[in-house]
Amino acid sequence: MIQTGLMRLTSEPELRKFIVGKRVGLLGHHVSFTGDFVFAADALRAAGARVERLFGPEHGFWGAAQDMIPVDGGPDPVTGLPVVSLYGDHEGSLTPRAEAFEGLDVVVIDLQDIGSRYYTYVATAAKVVLAARDAGVLPIVCDRPNPLGGAVEGNHVVPALRSFVGAFDTPQRHGMTLGELVQMQTGGAATVIPMTGYHLGLWWDETGLPWFPPSPNMPTLTTAAVYPGLCLIEGTSLSEGRGTTTPFEVFGAPGIDPFRLAAGLESEGLVGVRFRPHVFLPTFQKHARQTCGGVQIVVTDRMRLQPVRLGLAVLRQCCRLFPDATRWREVEYEYVTDRRAIDLLLGEPGLSEALRDGAPLTELTRGFAAAEAAFDELARPWRLYPRP
Repeated sequence: MIQTGLMRLTSEPELRKFIVGKRVGLLGHHVSFTGDFVFAADALRAAGARVERLFGPEHGFWGAAQDMIPVDGGPDPVTGLPVVSLYGDHEGSLTPRAEAFEGLDVVVIDLQDIGSRYYTYVATAAKVVLAARDAGVLPIVCDRPNPLGGAVEGNHVVPALRSFVGAFDTPQRHGMTLGELVQMQTGGAATVIPMTGYHLGLWWDETGLPWFPPSPNMPTLTTAAVYPGLCLIEGTSLSEGRGTTTPFEVFGAPGIDPFRLAAGLESEGLVGVRFRPHVFLPTFQKHARQTCGGVQIVVTDRMRLQPVRLGLAVLRQCCRLFPDATRWREVEYEYVTDRRAIDLLLGEPGLSEALRDGAPLTELTRGFAAAEAAFDELARPWRLYPRP
């Protein structure tokens, strides 16, 4: 089995020196466990650290809050430790203040990313690394696998469209581990504990590690595989399947003919995926308790799957076939009110208009190859693991 950064930090004598006798804060969440199911705070204590404080990302330390729900800090009801929330009711809450590090020597970061630029844990980790460094506290990032391996797909994020769901100029599927990406984006400001026995050709179910859903709507590896493209639906009036047991694998809205939509998507000629007409009833969020017509995505070959192209094809067909049911989201999204959610997620100006105008997939993705190559070149010095 692969040894994660946390497992190595708490077991190897030459690494334990970073935490033995030190006052430690833990930026983690409900999946911060070793491969032997030992909770991160307990593993740190057993290794000789004095765990003094918890820091919680989006969804809270125990992953109980839904997306974009502010989480309060305060005493943790499970451990009794104080929790600093890094996802409150205003954008400033995303960055910890200097006083959050008072009395600490080290901050250990153990978060599970899923390999997509929209997923907010990398941005939170980078903010904590820089704030801890500025406060004179040592930031240690315990690395974990990228569940999707090392494949890269997607475009740039222009500066005007940077946000918490596009904090860095990475493709939608970035092909890096959290430790690699945090180092890249902070200029090497953290001490990263790499994994052993890992390479970037592995999918999560090939690592020997148990899968714990890293957020409330990320139940399976298949969900994570389609998320780099299907998260785009968050920027629309369509349901992305929240409130069902298969979020991001199903989508739709009232008034959509599921058979017509499935046929339209099949006509795109996408590889590694098929489409099943589907009817569902979300229990919460968009179209709650309303019958929705839509599609279930069925991944047939994950090695050939191109999830970002898949997401664009989904939006293209929904805009073409059901324009009245497919509107751009206009309300606040991840603390942003002056730019549309769809543009923040797409990362490039003009793409949402091209989708609405029915541009072919080849036109929508014409900048991908250059963006992917440029990112790969920038990422190369920060890579910690071989790529097959």
